Amino acid sequence: MTFDSACEWLLGQPLSTATIRSCPEDFQVFEQLPFEPDGEGEHLFLYIRKRGENTDWVARQLAGFCQISPRDVGYAGKKDRHAVTEQWFSVRLPIGRTLNWSLFGGDSIEVLHSCRHSRKLRLGALSGNRFVIRLRDLTEPEAFLERVEQIRQGVPNYFGEQRFGNAGGNLDKGLALLEGRLRERQRHKKGLYISALRSWLFNQVINARIREGLWERILPGDVLMLNGSQSCFMADNAPDLLDRLRRGDVHLTGPMWGRGELMTRDEAAVFERAALAPAESVCQGLESLGLNQERRALRLIPKALAAREASEGQWELEFELPSGAFATSVLRELCQWQNAAASAEVN
Repeated sequence: MTFDSACEWLLGQPLSTATIRSCPEDFQVFEQLPFEPDGEGEHLFLYIRKRGENTDWVARQLAGFCQISPRDVGYAGKKDRHAVTEQWFSVRLPIGRTLNWSLFGGDSIEVLHSCRHSRKLRLGALSGNRFVIRLRDLTEPEAFLERVEQIRQGVPNYFGEQRFGNAGGNLDKGLALLEGRLRERQRHKKGLYISALRSWLFNQVINARIREGLWERILPGDVLMLNGSQSCFMADNAPDLLDRLRRGDVHLTGPMWGRGELMTRDEAAVFERAALAPAESVCQGLESLGLNQERRALRLIPKALAAREASEGQWELEFELPSGAFATSVLRELCQWQNAAASAEVN
């Protein structure tokens, strides 16, 4: 099968155009942990600013500098290379051992803060990220600002293009894995390809709900998720449920495909199966891998959203997103953007 990665706009195609990532400083990310390090223990937490480097590379540099196994280095989330990001790492160091962190990193990496904690930092152990994004050569600023106000009610919680790889390569490799045409020995790469397939299926459900005018409609048997949590429940006949959906207290959900029965029932389950019927072979392949059915919110509400003109034609956009959400899913509803960093790599 072929993969169509085109996603429906909730508000229609934006009028504004802009360029992002002309330099790393144009895309800044600040990681937010859901806890404070407790100040003691054998794991040293490091808050690091990196410019133009990917997370795995920094982790390897830390292991070498500390002369420890890469397994003893932890981080909560992977951050873009074409950006300036601040995030936490942990290294396992005996209490009493000290290192001169001013000697680590060079021009592209700086340790901003360090403190002890009793446990290693695990992947996924973050509450979210704050983004500050510079939009260059922005056109139609009035239409852009109008969109900023509109998306305060939420945008489709699409998985961003980076999940699918260059030209959808992760999807093609995931399908090749399912069909037995590819063997991937590296566990993390195999997981990346399979995750891309699940993410693509999820995006198809959002597409279908927008196309069918079901973005703010609750179908019989729909499963909803409480805002700010992973707690799900079946839609009932509560008279205020639709109002809660429109206020953002709860969100409609879509399937992260795996084995077992869909959590939805009745009309909602029929709708989801119909939306994914063209990809039935992919669904069956994912089930055969032992993945379990999960749910993900269809809507993403950016917090602390603000836009300001930095200079003529240049705007700065700031917002916060929960863990697992993509900043590009917010951007795509505001403007049609060109990624200067990707263009530079191609050229």
